[in-house]
Amino acid sequence: MTTGLHVRDLVTEFHSREGTTRVLHGISFEVGANEIVGVVGESGSGKSTVVRSVVKLLMPPGRIMEGSAEFHGQDLVRLPERELRHIRGKEIGFVAQNPFSALNPVVRIEKQFANIAKAHGLKADAESRGLALDLLASSGVNDPERVMRGYAHELSGGMAQRVVIAMALYLNPRLVIADEPTTALDLTVQRQVLDTLTRLTKESGRSMLIVTHDLGVVANYCDRVLVMYRGRIVEQGPVSEVFVRPKDPYTVSLLNSVVQPKAASAGPAPAGSTLPTELFESRSV
Repeated sequence: MTTGLHVRDLVTEFHSREGTTRVLHGISFEVGANEIVGVVGESGSGKSTVVRSVVKLLMPPGRIMEGSAEFHGQDLVRLPERELRHIRGKEIGFVAQNPFSALNPVVRIEKQFANIAKAHGLKADAESRGLALDLLASSGVNDPERVMRGYAHELSGGMAQRVVIAMALYLNPRLVIADEPTTALDLTVQRQVLDTLTRLTKESGRSMLIVTHDLGVVANYCDRVLVMYRGRIVEQGPVSEVFVRPKDPYTVSLLNSVVQPKAASAGPAPAGSTLPTELFESRSV
C-alpha cells in the first residue's frame, strides 16, 4: 500500500462569468513518513490553493480539473465528500491561518472537542476529555481546565492557535496540514507556536505540510521545501540543498530578498546547520 501523501499533476481552476483562470499548473510532490515539508512563495503563488485542493476545501468557484492526491492508498481528489469527511480530522489534521475562523464563538471549547469526537463516531467521555486537556497542556495552553470551560473570544491569538493545534491533533492524524498558521501572531508568539506544532508532530511520528511566506520558518523547521511561483513548483528538495545551492532563478531571488542587517529578534542558527545564518529569523517574501 502507498504510504504518505503523493500529489500528481494537480490542476486547479477558478471559473466565473468572466472566464476561466488556471491557478495550479500540474503540481506534483510528496510528503513522506515523519517528514515536515514547507511550501514557500510570494503572495498569489498558489501555496494555500495547493493544500486546500489536496483536502478538497476549495471554496467555489475553485475546481480541481486534473490530477490525483493519494494518501495512504486513497485518492482524495476522487473520494466522495462523505468519505472524505471521515479522513479530515481523523487522518488529516488542518491548522488554519486564522484560529478564530476555525473556532465556534458561541460554543465552549470543551463542547467543540466533544463535537470532533462525535463527528467521527467516538465517545465524548472522561477519557477523551482527559486527552483534550493533555493536548492543550502539551500545546502550551495555560490552565487547560479554564480554557476548556471558556469560549474562543476569551483567548489571545496565540492561545487560540494553540487550541486549534490541539484540536487538529486530537484524533491522532497521520498528516497535519498547516496553512500559514502564525501569520496573525507577533514574532515571539510565532516561534513558540511553531516550536510546539513541530515538536508535537515529530514526537508522534506524524508528517506535516506547512504553508508559509517566511523563509526562516522553512530553514528552521522543515526537512524539505517546495518553492512555488505563479501556480507552479519551480524547485523542490531538501532544505539544506535548495537554500544553499538553489537552481531556479526565482529561488535565488527569494533567498537574495533576505535583507541585512539581521533583526534584533533573530535567533541563532541550529548547531551544525550549513544554511545561511540570516535565514534563521522571520523574513517574509
